[in-house]
Amino acid sequence: MSTPRTIRVALLICGQLSGLVYVANGGYYDVYRRFLINSLPPNANTTVEVDGFDVVNDMKYPEEERISEYDVVMLTGSAASAYENLEWINRLVTFVQHVANDHPKVKIYGICFGHQIVGRALGGKCVPNSGRWEIGPTTIQLTDLGKSMFGVDRLDIQQMHRDHVPLESLSGPFSSKELHLLGSTSISDNQGFVKYYPSENQDSNSLERIHIITLQGHPEFTESIVTGIIRQRSASGVIDAAAAQGYFGEKGDQGDAEPQNKEGTGRRWWKDDGVSIIGSVFWKILGVVST
Repeated sequence: MSTPRTIRVALLICGQLSGLVYVANGGYYDVYRRFLINSLPPNANTTVEVDGFDVVNDMKYPEEERISEYDVVMLTGSAASAYENLEWINRLVTFVQHVANDHPKVKIYGICFGHQIVGRALGGKCVPNSGRWEIGPTTIQLTDLGKSMFGVDRLDIQQMHRDHVPLESLSGPFSSKELHLLGSTSISDNQGFVKYYPSENQDSNSLERIHIITLQGHPEFTESIVTGIIRQRSASGVIDAAAAQGYFGEKGDQGDAEPQNKEGTGRRWWKDDGVSIIGSVFWKILGVVST
């Protein structure tokens, strides 16, 4: 067997889990590393190394001379709002611009808050979405490109946000086809996008041509994580009762064992495509497939 290929990931940690959610699942580093390992195609002859950088408290980033050693820079989610005028957020936007422009061989993945930061770095705006939450498993209506990329007509993904990057804030890059929309919901019209490397064949949409990909949802989140966060944020009043009930239904907050009869349990136990479909595509973008 040939020597395994090593994929190096610079994980920019933009927030942290807390309380019982942290006890059960670990921190963001653990969650994202687990997602990458669990979605790694079987027999891919590939290993993954994840270096975590706390960009919030430590404002720590990969050293300039080492950025090009990474295959991908991945931005995590966060409880923070990507539109806030804070030093760490502004520095993060600038770093994404720097990597995109000066280290183009390094791919960029943005997840939820990370999607919003990348949107800002490319000229868009992140704004509150009129107080409307998207939480739990959510069905994304895919564009033709999204259908082609993911191999399905609709994508089910865990969500946890009430801010968004409106399409009109990126109307220029979308109109010029610098960016390509992946999907929408009735609440958030921009559920993610891709940017391709330049190519003489502009009709070539191979996954390995993708330079940047973002998703408003959380492919790395599990039911356990989402349920725990909703309980925390409901107790503190951050998530309103109506949004929480949409997730739990009338009976979905009764215990933590998945019931055989899911009637009345809302969306809590809906299956999502985070690992099986989205994770697989993330790896294909890096040229990693089953052998």
